[in-house]
Amino acid sequence: MRKTVSMIDRTAISGYPTYCDGYARPGNNGNGYVSVVKVATGVVEKTDDFLLDGIVAYDRAEANDAYIGQINMETASSFCGIAGNVWGYDLAYNSAIDTLQPMFNAQQYDGSDLPVYDAGPLIDAGIALFGTEQSRRFPPAPGAHVICANKSTTNLRPRAGVPDPVKGEAYGVWCYIALSITRDRENSADLFIEDAGTWTENDNPQDLQAFLDQHQRSVAWSIVACGKDQSVLYDRTFMAYAYTIMEPGFVGTALTVAPYVTLAQRAVPQAGFNALYDVTLSEWEQSVS
Repeated sequence: MRKTVSMIDRTAISGYPTYCDGYARPGNNGNGYVSVVKVATGVVEKTDDFLLDGIVAYDRAEANDAYIGQINMETASSFCGIAGNVWGYDLAYNSAIDTLQPMFNAQQYDGSDLPVYDAGPLIDAGIALFGTEQSRRFPPAPGAHVICANKSTTNLRPRAGVPDPVKGEAYGVWCYIALSITRDRENSADLFIEDAGTWTENDNPQDLQAFLDQHQRSVAWSIVACGKDQSVLYDRTFMAYAYTIMEPGFVGTALTVAPYVTLAQRAVPQAGFNALYDVTLSEWEQSVS
């Protein structure tokens, strides 16, 4: 299920000592790439320009949690292919995955179960790699052009509580990311599904979380449907969501994103890139600390 050293060149090392870089950029070493999983939100108080407010809220979502600020994000379709590696799963394996139990099972088109797990360990692995805004480790290079699977939504909660005639009252924003590991990783691609939306029911975060817990099954349905369309079966899915309830007069953005990067040179063990297939995330952190 996890990738190992193979005839396929999955080496993915950037030209920077301490910065990751986008896939297929000049100076990279190897044909491979590394997929990192992130969901986050950002909010800002409303000014007289909603477009600018949205830019700031989006940038704050990029900076929050795993730091991918200051990048030129290029949108791509949502697959981690045969030359790709999943950070925290294939490389620098987060052993917290071993303690997970499925949140639920979806049924695939052949009748087999698709267990759905919490993606928290993969989210944590992304934070370990890039660091946070206040404590950066190996983030993407400032101004880097980074291909990302991504979706987002941005909305305003009005101060006066006047609802949008189309969208209704906007209380919160939310997003999901799901990564499905294919059964045949030498001949099929792992699938990313991103989803994002606006919460219009009330300002109770417990109600929003209850909706998101239930909506996980709709996200799983889309995974199974995409697999059926491509005749692909999946071994497991990792899924996570993020949300925020905005205060009145604030703009919020929910961002789900999986950047395709090459690793900073100092993020690679002295034994070489392939050693990352055999170390755990905690071992990797000790080696680069």
